[in-house]
Amino acid sequence: MAFPIPPPPRRPRRWVRPVLTVLAIVALVVLAAVVLRIGRDNYAQPSTTWTATPTPVGDHASDPRFLAARDQLAALPVKGWDRAHDYQRHRFGPAWSDDVGVEFGRNGCNTRDDILRRDLTDLVVRPNTCFADRGVLRDPYTATAISFVRGPTTSKSVEIDHVVSLSDAWYKGARNWDAQRRLEFANDPRNLLAVSPKANFDKAFRDAAGWLPSNEGFRCEFVVRQIDVKTSYGLWVSENEKRAMVEVLRSC
Repeated sequence: MAFPIPPPPRRPRRWVRPVLTVLAIVALVVLAAVVLRIGRDNYAQPSTTWTATPTPVGDHASDPRFLAARDQLAALPVKGWDRAHDYQRHRFGPAWSDDVGVEFGRNGCNTRDDILRRDLTDLVVRPNTCFADRGVLRDPYTATAISFVRGPTTSKSVEIDHVVSLSDAWYKGARNWDAQRRLEFANDPRNLLAVSPKANFDKAFRDAAGWLPSNEGFRCEFVVRQIDVKTSYGLWVSENEKRAMVEVLRSC
């Protein structure tokens, strides 16, 4: 009895494998783009712990932070500056490092760009980047409006200030910290504000006894931020500094 001979197996068409490869690559590209967009959207969101908008003048009494600041200031240690004049910027690590555990840390953007995106209004972010392309800064220190346009020369129109300066921190406790804690302090958004270059220059290393914002409506906010940062990091205040802070808080 004769049995039918089965036909030979079909060879896969030569175009199938290249097509499947291309489809797999396209799928990976689309997935990467979606993940990247989600990440960009996340780190472009406003700060959840700080805002660049100060409490309006006259509303301080209803803000619990201003009430708590008096108790925090009373609890801060009072000491003089260290006698050794050995502050150097590099002791706080590379400028605007993203390798920190504070807010915005390890999000793929440097700290300066994080603060610009937080503090500028009318903000335009360069697509798929960390960069604030343009916006307007309402400088809290001077109450002036500054137009910001990103560029080799124009980016300098806005600077980032340490509310408690690194030098002030160094001589009031930070010398005893390890390198990572100093890096965290230098990049903590609670201690950073976008401001005008002149105000940043005028303030420099000074504490509240030596400098207060010319914008009197921001002085309460400024002092409360300094007190909060010093409390959080265990820094102390000088006698003159505490006296100046008490004087400001009387009007808050």
